Amino acid sequence: MLSALLTDPDRLWTAAEVLARPSAVPPAPGVYGWHFDVAPHPDLPAKTLLYVGIAPRKMTTRTSTQHLRKRVRYHYRGNAEGSTLRLTLGCLLGLELRRVGSGRRMTFGKDGETQLTAWMAEHARVCWIQHPEPWTWETDLITQLDLPLNLDQNKHNPFHPQLTGLRAQARNLARALPIIS
Repeated sequence: MLSALLTDPDRLWTAAEVLARPSAVPPAPGVYGWHFDVAPHPDLPAKTLLYVGIAPRKMTTRTSTQHLRKRVRYHYRGNAEGSTLRLTLGCLLGLELRRVGSGRRMTFGKDGETQLTAWMAEHARVCWIQHPEPWTWETDLITQLDLPLNLDQNKHNPFHPQLTGLRAQARNLARALPIIS
């Protein structure tokens, strides 16, 4: 069963393995799942699947250039503006979200993003399944599995209101603070 390949994978990959050249992650479409050896929040379990993503998303107006390697690597080393997983983890870990650049983008700033990258390198592990149309699996996975860090299509999850509130609170605070470079 597909969900078992994500909940109980044969292998979980570290940041070092994902970010190495050549990367262990294929440049192919698929579904990826995130596990954490330390829970990012006291109300969440450790050592279990907490988030599922897809690459690429189904796009009706253009062709996506995303694939598993780009998305997984970005989650490990990108910023909160381009990764909902990083935004969620940073908020759960109590990092300060800030407006940056022109003020439209929100990240945890250089120091916060560095802290988050280090935390993920130590505690986040990922697995993936290649599939030519991963969007065909996304709804079923979110419906069938307990994925507290997924917000989209996941209002049925008991952690959804708490996570939504934490993210909204972080965004509101960021809007009240000065823009940083």
